[in-house]
Amino acid sequence: MLYKSLIRPALFRIAARDPETVHHRVMNGLAFASRYRLLLKILEVANAYKAPALECSLAGLPVPNPVGLAGGFDKNGLALPALAALGFGFLEAGTVTRYRQAGNDRPRIVRLSEDGALINRMGFPNDGVGAIAARLAHLPRLAIPVGWSIGKSKITPQEEAVEDYLYSLRKLHDFADFFTVNVSSPNTPGLRQLQERQPLEQLLRAIVQETEVLARQKGRAMTRPVFVKISPDLTAGQLEDVIEVCLQCHIRAIIATNTTLARDGLRADTTGAGGLSGRPLFPRSLAIVRFLCKRLDGQIPVIGVGGISGPDDARRMFDAGASFIQLYTGFIYEGPGIIKQINKALAARGMPLKTIAPANVSC
Repeated sequence: MLYKSLIRPALFRIAARDPETVHHRVMNGLAFASRYRLLLKILEVANAYKAPALECSLAGLPVPNPVGLAGGFDKNGLALPALAALGFGFLEAGTVTRYRQAGNDRPRIVRLSEDGALINRMGFPNDGVGAIAARLAHLPRLAIPVGWSIGKSKITPQEEAVEDYLYSLRKLHDFADFFTVNVSSPNTPGLRQLQERQPLEQLLRAIVQETEVLARQKGRAMTRPVFVKISPDLTAGQLEDVIEVCLQCHIRAIIATNTTLARDGLRADTTGAGGLSGRPLFPRSLAIVRFLCKRLDGQIPVIGVGGISGPDDARRMFDAGASFIQLYTGFIYEGPGIIKQINKALAARGMPLKTIAPANVSC
């Protein structure tokens, strides 16, 4: 309540013209808190909700609850300890690219408050995988799984995309519990073409094979799980192709969905470029999760993301067949309390994770 009545209005007023300013200030605060155990403990006591009934595993990785943070919030992995302390069950950092990128010109975030939505055209701004890996080498691992989303650099030609992804994979391998292959952002030219059947199969096969090579080189019995994040704008036929390719390439989870180019259901009048996230995306993301889960029939778990703004949305995602969910825009509009609210509701409901989770997700 305090967040929505006092903190959020103040933050939104500070950066009415450029919402990205608020994001940087929040990230600076979380990064500061990440350096001090006392501050982390305060965040955990105030926000985290723990219950044995929520504990499960994601692709063999134990997680305290099925609510994760979506990629894009902490692009450089600067505030992961504080984000973990807020009560997430797992985190996805990035998207990271081989080369350092400034991203698209600012302003590149549009806030649609009356719709509970955002439009972003960020373009993968990040420090580059080399700098990020060097920083991670000096940090301790967290108690919850942290995955890294990897994407194609803007300057990399399409025909060199596979090697671009593999470079980031190799650099981050020792610091990632899982990898998410981002081929669905609408803000990097040509990226979504990698969702087409032939380039997607080529890319995923190479990435999975590389995780196997790296596991053997490092003497590890298990490879790093590879997930794929897909667009909400795919047709039914394209979704069928994605399913077949993911099954053939032994992908461990599908994340549905990224942001959309559609502007359906908006009260605000906007024609701005970029990907739409938040409440207006929820019906489409929910429909895609339901479609995927029906077709997959438990062969690959689905992580539902897109427009989840509270416990009821989370329940509908799980009822549609999702095994896990992720938050981003709802986290921004509702504050960290949304994590506790969802987890408390799941525990109170007697969350039937054993009945909704696919065969390769144990709970």
